Amino acid sequence: MLFSELPLKPELLKAVEELGFSQPTPVQEKSIPLLIKGDRDLIGLAQTGTGKTAAFGLPMIHRIDVKKNIVQGLVIAPTRELCVQISNDFKDFSKFIKGLSVATIYGGASMDKQSREIRSGAQIVVATPGRLMDMMKRRMIKINNVSYVVLDEADEMLNMGFKEDIDGILEHTPDEKSTWLFSATMPKEVAKISKSYMTNPIEITVGNKNVGAENIEHVFYNVSERDRYKAVKRILDFNPNIYGLIFCRTRRTTQDVADKLLKEGYNAAPLHGDLSQMQRDKAMEKFREKTIQVLVATDVAARGIDVNNITHVINFHLPDESESYTHRSGRTARAGNKGVSIAIVSNKDRNKISQIERKVKIKFEEGKLPSGKEICEQQLIEYVNKIKNIKINEEEISKLLPSINKSFEEFSKDELIKRMIAIEFSQLLKYYENSREISSDKGGKGPRISNEDHQRFFINLGHNKGLNKGGLLRLICSNTNLPAKSVGSLDLYNDFSFFEVDKKLSDKVLEDLKGKEYDKKSFVVEIASKDGSKRRGDRNRRRDKNRGRERDRNRGRERDRNRRRRYN
Repeated sequence: MLFSELPLKPELLKAVEELGFSQPTPVQEKSIPLLIKGDRDLIGLAQTGTGKTAAFGLPMIHRIDVKKNIVQGLVIAPTRELCVQISNDFKDFSKFIKGLSVATIYGGASMDKQSREIRSGAQIVVATPGRLMDMMKRRMIKINNVSYVVLDEADEMLNMGFKEDIDGILEHTPDEKSTWLFSATMPKEVAKISKSYMTNPIEITVGNKNVGAENIEHVFYNVSERDRYKAVKRILDFNPNIYGLIFCRTRRTTQDVADKLLKEGYNAAPLHGDLSQMQRDKAMEKFREKTIQVLVATDVAARGIDVNNITHVINFHLPDESESYTHRSGRTARAGNKGVSIAIVSNKDRNKISQIERKVKIKFEEGKLPSGKEICEQQLIEYVNKIKNIKINEEEISKLLPSINKSFEEFSKDELIKRMIAIEFSQLLKYYENSREISSDKGGKGPRISNEDHQRFFINLGHNKGLNKGGLLRLICSNTNLPAKSVGSLDLYNDFSFFEVDKKLSDKVLEDLKGKEYDKKSFVVEIASKDGSKRRGDRNRRRDKNRGRERDRNRGRERDRNRRRRYN
């Protein structure tokens, strides 16, 4: 079927043609004829990237009466970014329809400005649930004449805790409206909304319910907790042309990972709720333009990412809900392309892989992280291909060739190639030459096994003294004048910590840290015993355990006292 065969207004068909769309996607082909013909409720289940916005946007615009300057169509979406994306699409679709106005309302922007957009005669409003409820309470918007309501990404809105807002919004809309619900998955909560607010809805499904897209390859790497970032770094280095997303569970982790990548020279940027709207818009704009190669994002912030050609999605941590994995992985393999969704897991969250496989009906392959040698080879191949395929400005280069040839006349072809490779890859080669290989996290208990070339030290400082890994590293390096790369793993506990340094530097470390102070108090550094512990550490562990037991007993006594007070 072609778009021209659909019973849409000529102005809409003209806009669609200008956008370069000739054939509707499966969800568009199923939805548009039904929504144009009659006032029916509809549930559309399809993965992200399948063209759902046009599936409900074109019929809504087709049915809007531009002579009436009241809100007739309402689209509710979970995030600012998604609202902006939908509004922009609506404006593109209605380019040739005179008199049609679309207003966008979301948090983080001027409410007065958004209110003026509505008062100026907007017939369609695209909104986040929270801001829409605020404006309804302030009587800045009336939705009592709405004819069409769309719940886009309904499952994600419920995951984000918007159920009460959605209930409140729908209760203020007319009973005779048409409600169109679009979602990637159909959990029980979404089914409840459809039963409460929809009448005999038509259900269309593209693919199978709650199933991930078929053209995505799902891979997981099992690593220790401390190696998560190193694993991501290897994946990025092994895929020099990657154009991807890294999903983190918290805003803090998102910012930390992005900062590390930027510091190490990657084209990366963070995207999370602590950033201003201007910062988020700027990051998204750069990502769409491919100025940024990797975007590090939280689930909430990434809901508005509607970008084609994303090659990889990397889960720094897996989400708590299996349905959220579907949304994450759906950012890649859009518009018929193929993509890879990668999960970095440690032994403690390995069981999540099985849960996702069972609920989303996909199959993960366990991958092995590339070695340093494999990464260097891959980077070299990419560099050679760039040299072979580069377009040369013959006229300009020919002017410089005589002086260049004279400068290089003492070098043979092989020597020149070696020097070119050294300039491009010296830092990468050095990093992987000195780095250990990352092995799978097999779990298990017992003392940590140290690198044979490293000496493990005990220090009687830990979290209780306000130390984190960065603070401990600075303490060691500032007192020993050693570079940070000379220090191996760092393991921090409440009252003590362990760190590793090259065995050749053991005497220097002991001597330089002897008699030093931290926070105006002296500390002790000793070589840890062969089993990876220290008797002093064992005593501290017992003391921590005893303190915990005493704290639990005190809490129990306090609960008993409170019960007696309430009884009396």
